[in-house]
Amino acid sequence: MPILNSAYQPPFLFANPHLQLLQANIVHQVQGVNYFRERITTPDGDFLDLDRSSSGNRRCAILLHGLEGHSRRQYMLGMAKVFNKRKWDAVSFNFRGCSGQPNTKAHWYHAGLTGDLHCVVTHIIGQKTYDTIAIIGFSVGGNLTLKYLGEQGALIDKCVSCAAAVSVPCDLAASALQLAQPGNRRYMRRFLRMFHEKIRAKLPVMPGMLDDAGFESIRSFKEYDDRYTAPLNGFTSAEDYWRRASCKPFLDAVAIPTLIINAKDDPFLTPECSPVEEAKRNPRLYLETPDHGSHVGFVAFGNHGEYWHETRIAEWTEKNCGL
Repeated sequence: MPILNSAYQPPFLFANPHLQLLQANIVHQVQGVNYFRERITTPDGDFLDLDRSSSGNRRCAILLHGLEGHSRRQYMLGMAKVFNKRKWDAVSFNFRGCSGQPNTKAHWYHAGLTGDLHCVVTHIIGQKTYDTIAIIGFSVGGNLTLKYLGEQGALIDKCVSCAAAVSVPCDLAASALQLAQPGNRRYMRRFLRMFHEKIRAKLPVMPGMLDDAGFESIRSFKEYDDRYTAPLNGFTSAEDYWRRASCKPFLDAVAIPTLIINAKDDPFLTPECSPVEEAKRNPRLYLETPDHGSHVGFVAFGNHGEYWHETRIAEWTEKNCGL
């Protein structure tokens, strides 16, 4: 499928990707989403918390957050609100350890843990409430979404009709190295601080299974993934994890209409993260690469409070998997 031309133009001053990040994640506040929580059990005996915004619609959007995110991040609330307004229910999927309570296993979520997404999709389909389901992923949640779709291929349940992914690190190694660059140091420090808080919260309930001795010396995703993500999840190293968890090798098998939106000025991504050749090969895969938009930014004003990517995705789902 040819690469899509993008109509997104940032407001004045917001061509700066760091201002976009600040506006979208700190300044922007979304009101009016009313969640109720549902807890489900995973096949390995852990739990997942789903925050649902429902009003009896026959269509449902499953929303996946990014790294160290959760259902109440502004981009998650914004997307849920946009879908609710268009008569879709929304299910915001909190990854393991991201719902405010430590999960019960030594490992927690990672960028390729598609079994948990399959558990959520199967649970929602099993409730027999919806005729149409869309899956929408942000950042690491986008990678998870796309890898899952590729793994499922043509066998994906017919209720799952379309998908979209925003600011996706389709090549995890390239993104990890990009975030290790000096210009991204502030973001790297923030992620590491959140990782450390999560580990410290688990130490009292899992004595001897985890430790944080010397955590302060970790400076990059490579060091963190080598110490925690890889050994806790059966990978031999950070590089092995990045290679096996990246969605890019799975994109040729995506079998439902799927939109990827990656901004060219995203400070977390490199050109390798935008799957141009894969989109050209797969008629179900659509790639849109605006010049601006930063990382889950796409700031817009005067559109009833909707950011550009929210309206774009809502229109995409209405066209490609509406009833």
